[in-house]
Parts: sequence; structure tokens; C-alpha cells
Amino acid sequence: MSIIAGQGDAARSLALLWGEAEAGGERTAPGPKPALSVAAVVAAAVEVADEGGIAALSMRAVADRLGRSSMALYTYVPGKAELVDLMYDRAHAELPGAYPQDDGWRAAATAWAADLRALYLRHPWLLQVSYARPVLGPCEQRVMEALAGVLFATGLPASTLRAAAASLFDLVRGGARTRAEARLAAATGVADTEWWAERAARLGEVAPDFAERFPLSVRLSAGEAGTDGAPASWEERMDATHAAGLALLLDGLEAAAGGRPGGVSPR
Repeated sequence: MSIIAGQGDAARSLALLWGEAEAGGERTAPGPKPALSVAAVVAAAVEVADEGGIAALSMRAVADRLGRSSMALYTYVPGKAELVDLMYDRAHAELPGAYPQDDGWRAAATAWAADLRALYLRHPWLLQVSYARPVLGPCEQRVMEALAGVLFATGLPASTLRAAAASLFDLVRGGARTRAEARLAAATGVADTEWWAERAARLGEVAPDFAERFPLSVRLSAGEAGTDGAPASWEERMDATHAAGLALLLDGLEAAAGGRPGGVSPR
């Protein structure tokens, strides 16, 4: 289930995102134990979410990981809503702030997409935070700035590139979500091959005319195999689908830019 970001106190969230949190969250308080900081609280929260998803996140869970009481955390972060914003933004600090275009804008866009997808797969809980409302933090914005720097090299106008940027985010996020969910499916203890084999057999029994009724669907799924000729795993299929979808999207951008993959001066 997705949660909506930006539900905390706007003034306090933005102050943390752009103030202490951006500077490393070094505000500390003395005490018998090593002093806490905003950065330490956020790092512990990320660890909790990495292990159990957003559902496992609570102020108590973070406090337990730090060996503190829940009340001690409120000195640094007002509540869970603000904490989610900080976590989401700080996770995006793992991504580069710019991409070299020595090999053209298309290669840079491909690298950006690969890095963002890898980030989602390292921290799948990010996919549980809806981006219908951005957290408006510096690290999240830096990811958009990096993409904008790549896209403006196409020479296309901002009105076109806004749609391109949204489509790229949707493509990467949607594919990463399916990939992450496939990992959850594998964790059920039933392998993909076993699951498909059983259901394919049952489907053949209950719908023996499936291929005649849905010939185009069968045609779409034909020839799915791995690099060694064996049936591809779901992860291989999703990786290939992501690469092909990204290539199609960039083909469209390249065509709109007049077939200039190497980049031109921004307008």
C-alpha cells in the first residue's frame, strides 16, 4: 500500500529538509549515551524500512534500533510523517547530481534510468511512497535537475521535455515496482517455474481453446527466452522489458529532436 508524502507540518518538514538535514543533521543533544542527530535518526529509519518496508516503520522501531526511547526521537523529528519525507529525500542522495554527455544525451539518459532503477531496488520501500506529491527536498530535486540537464541537451522545448521526464520516471518506477514485487513472489517459497507450470497445466484443462480465443496475446508472449536459449526467468524478462521500453521512449525523443542522439546546445 502506498503512503502519501508531505503529510507532516510543512514548515518543520521543509526546515529539516533544507536546513539541518541537508547539512548532515548534526544538531545533537548531550546525554549519557552518544548524542543523536537528525542524520542518525533518518539512517536508522532507512534501515528499518529496508528490512521490513514502510509497514515496519514506526517511531518506536527506529528508537529501538538506536537504543533510545521513542520520546527521545521527537527532539529531532516531529513525527513519522516528517520522518518519511526525510528518509525519501536522503535515499535519493545516493544518486549522482549530473551525468556526463561525452557519448551524447541518450547514453546519459540511459545511465540516469539505470541508477534510479538500482536505487529503487536497493530501497524498495521508496516505491511504497507515492510521488503524487513530492517531498520537495534537495536530494529529490537534484535527481530531477540531473535528468533535466540531460534532456535539455536534445534541444527540445520545455513543454515537450516535461512529458518526457514524467514518462521516464513512470517507466523506471513502474518497472522497478514489478521487479521488487517479483522478489516478494519468489519469497513465498514457490519458484516461478513451478508456479507457471502448475497454472499453465490447469489453464490448458479449463480453457483448452485459449490460443484460439487470444491469439494475439499468445503471439506477444512467444519467444521469451534467456540469453542461453532457456526459458527466461521473470527477472530476466523484466530487465529485458525495461531496456526495450526505455529504448522505445528514447527513440521517440530522438526522433522528436530530429535524430540527434549526440546532443545539441540547450535552448
